[in-house]
Amino acid sequence: MTAAAQSDAASFPVRDGERPWTDSEISTVRLRLAAEAEELSGEIDKAESDIADRLGDSVSDAGDDQADVGAKTYEREHELSLTYNARDLLAQTERALARIESGTYGSCESCGQPIGKARLQAFPRATLCVSCKQREERR
Repeated sequence: MTAAAQSDAASFPVRDGERPWTDSEISTVRLRLAAEAEELSGEIDKAESDIADRLGDSVSDAGDDQADVGAKTYEREHELSLTYNARDLLAQTERALARIESGTYGSCESCGQPIGKARLQAFPRATLCVSCKQREERR
């Protein structure tokens, strides 16, 4: 974390009644996000390798019956879906880390109000306050 972001932890927005962020709390959130990003990167690399191996096996699968082909197709699609989800989580995690560095962490990207310290401690990737998130989900 940059010295400017570290010293400005108390400037991250909080909701009424919440205590200001401390440097320690921001550091904890940042370390958690960084660890999750590293773990997700590893999962993505492994999944991409597994997918490449499975795609390479398609030539040797030429004699399989329809059930085998269907099961293998399902497995490939499942792997692709999991990889896509992991990439999305990684992007969200990197975005949260960037927001910490830029000093915008904790502000709703839609309305600009505080997201809420408790919400961010439970789900550090949150970019919307509860009201805006509910409005988005109703669409």
